[in-house]
Amino acid sequence: MITADNYHESLHNIQKDYLNALLNKDRQSAEKLITDSLNNNVPIKDIYLSVFQPAQWEIGRLWQTNKITVAMEHYCTAATQFIMSRLYDHIFSTEKNGLSLVATSVSGELHELGIRMVSDFFEMEGWHTYYLGANSTKEGILDMIKECNADILAISATMYYHIPHVQELITYIRQHNESDKLKIMVGGKAFNMGKNLWKETKADIYALDAQAAIEKSTEILSVNN
Repeated sequence: MITADNYHESLHNIQKDYLNALLNKDRQSAEKLITDSLNNNVPIKDIYLSVFQPAQWEIGRLWQTNKITVAMEHYCTAATQFIMSRLYDHIFSTEKNGLSLVATSVSGELHELGIRMVSDFFEMEGWHTYYLGANSTKEGILDMIKECNADILAISATMYYHIPHVQELITYIRQHNESDKLKIMVGGKAFNMGKNLWKETKADIYALDAQAAIEKSTEILSVNN
């Protein structure tokens, strides 16, 4: 039973059990842990930040240290993506607030789970979200920004060597987008390697995780209004 007194400890235990289920290739048990958590009134945002996110970080670490194979890393990521998709009836029921987000990874970036989590958080806050996934072209991203009159463009990079690609994308968007209201936010593991790395891209905002992305986007739009 999850109570207020043992809430954080319970979330930590759920995260460990979830990770173990994935590493044992038991997606059904992993999904049941999430379903049971929802039935115990654990908010979806807490599941994202305290279960999915740390589990995925650990899976990435295990892959980088050759403790698991690329195939296993892909399996675990795909399993979490599937389980996240099962939550969408809850996520997409929020009343809209009139703001819009385009969320993407840069060309060449194949990791998309983190930016998908960010997009889902914005959806839960009532934003119209346009999630483009991994390996999007700069032309396609620009087209979507214009079509939906985006307030925020969120760009994710997992690998350090993709940071120059982020900078190139931002330069391209600023040169070809006529709207002055668009603000550009960056995030992802690549930017966690140095405190001011994100500033090299000329982005407006950097966010460590999905909750910070919501808070900083709300703040910068409030200031500009």
